[in-house]
Amino acid sequence: MKKLVVAAGVVAGLAFAPIQTASAETVIPVIVKDTTSFYWQIVLAGARKAGKDLGVTVPELGAQSEADINGQISILENAVAGKPAAIVISPTQASALGKPIDEAAKSVKIIGIDSSADSKAFTSFLTTDNVAGGRIAADGLAEAIKAKYGKVEGEVAIINNLPGVGSLDARDKGFKEEIAAKYPGLKLVAVKVSDGTANGGLNITTDLMTAFPNLHGIFADNLIQCQGAIQAVAESKAQDKVKLVGFDSDDKLVKALKDGVLAATVVQDPFRMGYDGVKTALAASKGEKVEAFVDTGANLITKANMDGARAKELLEPKVK
Repeated sequence: MKKLVVAAGVVAGLAFAPIQTASAETVIPVIVKDTTSFYWQIVLAGARKAGKDLGVTVPELGAQSEADINGQISILENAVAGKPAAIVISPTQASALGKPIDEAAKSVKIIGIDSSADSKAFTSFLTTDNVAGGRIAADGLAEAIKAKYGKVEGEVAIINNLPGVGSLDARDKGFKEEIAAKYPGLKLVAVKVSDGTANGGLNITTDLMTAFPNLHGIFADNLIQCQGAIQAVAESKAQDKVKLVGFDSDDKLVKALKDGVLAATVVQDPFRMGYDGVKTALAASKGEKVEAFVDTGANLITKANMDGARAKELLEPKVK
């Protein structure tokens, strides 16, 4: 597996508790879903910084596509065989990674980040509260629709990146719950599951706008699908009619926010996930008590607030 190499970066303003260093022989692999994705590069940058601060060796591992489930399972098995102090992993798919994580946890402490799996073997799990993130997205979409149409009403849709991904299902759940509880004027007309590619998001968005000519909003629940949805909306010049809310960010999403193609995006703190994931793994490997669940937070970023200090910190992490 080709290893992604990205220079270390520190997100300004993040405060971490005092840390204890470990011996140079301590190895804590970090296994992400997709080493080519900007989001996961930020996670790895945080993990790398933690490794430097803590004196821990942090192999940066992962497949080159979030759809490569078997590839991640093989990477996990190989990492366990290396007898590390602990392993940090973001499971690609909840059901498929459940048993492999159960098996791995028989030999080493497993720290989960970002996405869950069908396993109770995690020593600790650090993630965005994705249900809350979905609610934040619903509120952001409702506000964008109100700003355009004067009231919160109309047809809306969800685009899900891949089937069976715990974090995405939780986002969609929160979105649906918030719509049902707070916005009776919004009608959820479609929930589409993509193939994990931006082209899938492009095609689904194009089809949605054709099938539902009165569509007022779309929630794309992941970075890749949002990239495709942005392209579809921009090419159709539909940004004034169809309000788009995404999840996560990269240069394309930042530009789309500035251009008004993207109404808002819910931004996590992947640098913190990587940093605190390694820090927690080190503590667990020493037998120290760690929190079973840590919420790493989420923020709604819009064109109106994207130039604020915290927004810039999240939108422009230094990973190179």
